[in-house]
Amino acid sequence: MFTKVLALAAVAGMASAFVPAAPMAGVAKSSSSLKMSFEGELGAQPPLGFFDPIGLVSDGDEEKFNRLRYVEIKHGRISMLAVLGHIVTTAGVRLPGYLSTSENLKFEDIPAGIAAIGKIPPAGLVQIFAFIGALELRVMVQREGSFPGDMTNPAPPAAWDRFDEETQLKKRAIELNNGRAAQMGILALMVHEKLNNDPYVINSLVGLPVAFN
Repeated sequence: MFTKVLALAAVAGMASAFVPAAPMAGVAKSSSSLKMSFEGELGAQPPLGFFDPIGLVSDGDEEKFNRLRYVEIKHGRISMLAVLGHIVTTAGVRLPGYLSTSENLKFEDIPAGIAAIGKIPPAGLVQIFAFIGALELRVMVQREGSFPGDMTNPAPPAAWDRFDEETQLKKRAIELNNGRAAQMGILALMVHEKLNNDPYVINSLVGLPVAFN
């Protein structure tokens, strides 16, 4: 169940990348210049440094950069949850009881990975997309006057605000790197699942195969 929700969330999140960029109200500007260079921005860090091979931000448009960074962070967070969900459900962990009593479908009947999506009843799909929409519109909302991806709630004071600036920058950099790795990771898991039903191919290569579905 966890995997299927996250897989659908990933699909919904990826779709948002192709929505025309709208101004991100409340996002703090890092420069007053109309055009700027991003080589020193957070995310230009090891192992690749500043990496923009197709020139997405070569025009120095900060609003566009903030929009792309927001989408990158969102996809990274979804992907980190998706990888965790994939591992947990592959290990056999399931919620107790029924996913759908009308169809006599238990959570334990749901396979891991992408295959879980095909088991969801239509009413379940509607519920999942409604839940994702509610999060997108009312809960996971950009914090006014802050950096892209800051969705903390200022009342009561969030734990995030208790960190000093240096610690916050370090944690944001870690999140970016982990999110980038997770995006590639969940993509690889899905590709290998569809190719030969062996998403954990590295385990197989080193002689430690993982039983999958």
